Amino acid sequence: MSSPFAPGFAELPESLPIFPLTGVLLLPRGRLPLNIFEPRYLAMTEDALRAERLIGMVQPQDGAGDAGEPPVYRTGCAGRMTAFSETEDGRYLITLTGLARFDIARELPRDRLYRRVVPDWQPYRDDLEPEAAPIDRARLLKALKPFLERHGVVADWPAVEATPDDRLVTTVAMVAPFRPSEKQALLEARGLAERARLLTALVEMSAHSVAESAEGARH
Repeated sequence: MSSPFAPGFAELPESLPIFPLTGVLLLPRGRLPLNIFEPRYLAMTEDALRAERLIGMVQPQDGAGDAGEPPVYRTGCAGRMTAFSETEDGRYLITLTGLARFDIARELPRDRLYRRVVPDWQPYRDDLEPEAAPIDRARLLKALKPFLERHGVVADWPAVEATPDDRLVTTVAMVAPFRPSEKQALLEARGLAERARLLTALVEMSAHSVAESAEGARH
């Protein structure tokens, strides 16, 4: 069930501020905490609070970095500010809850400190409602446990096993230390079933590469 505060499809804005960050993934219904301190993004946050409270998370293209105005991938995800606090040293701590993906139709001329785009929401209107789709949950969990252990992540496995499919896939995809291009592929996956298959493959590939490295070290 979507939040009663979230906009419907017809209420999605015609322009959207974007926040380019390498390796940061936001998915619909995922929750992303952010520490805002750059002047341009402080201004973006203040303007978003006065408007629809929406910020578009996008990744710079591979190797472009976050500085300046890097070229960005065409597809991003808009998040709605669902938590906000100030710090004594002039930062904002916010949480974005993923609402819907978008394609960048065009970037608007710069008239503010931050970048804005015209989003095309149409391909992703189904993002506004939770999705139920069959996934190979047993295979994902089997690969996930050693993957998290190798990366030093201590998981509450009874809680993990009780997590619904969509939340499990979304959370792991967002927090796992994948390469930016892999994060982008997870974002652009057509739906839950495709994203779960890709996520499982990435986790298994990581396990395979680690095993090969260990085998090579013994010879």
